[in-house]
Amino acid sequence: MQVNNDIRTGRHCVFNLHVHLVFVTKYRRDVFSGRVLIDLEEIFKNVCLDFEAELVEFNGEHDHIHLLVNYPPKIAISNLVNSLKGVSSRLIRKKNYPEIKNKLWGNMLWSPSYFAGSCGGAPLSIIKQYIEQQQRPH
Repeated sequence: MQVNNDIRTGRHCVFNLHVHLVFVTKYRRDVFSGRVLIDLEEIFKNVCLDFEAELVEFNGEHDHIHLLVNYPPKIAISNLVNSLKGVSSRLIRKKNYPEIKNKLWGNMLWSPSYFAGSCGGAPLSIIKQYIEQQQRPH
């Protein structure tokens, strides 16, 4: 078996967990500029650190963002998402960007929904084949 530098260890576990998250702006409004996305990336990195997680990749367009997060097994994805969205919304709204202020009202930045997809180091078919090939005792 190959050594993988992405494998992390906890007190009682070894893990390599990644989640792909997508957040959409409220009403799918086009409110993100390059400077807002730069600030969002920094905010997300800091929130991830609080969860002992790592923001591996970040990018976005005018109305949505994508994150790839490496996280420990003790973290519930829903708790991570709530913090990422809540903290980023509060801090970005505090900066009073005109592109956001003119298109969104109230204290909402994000739609309440989100996408979360699990990501692994190998395709499911390879993992299934590996499990099938285990030498089961009789």
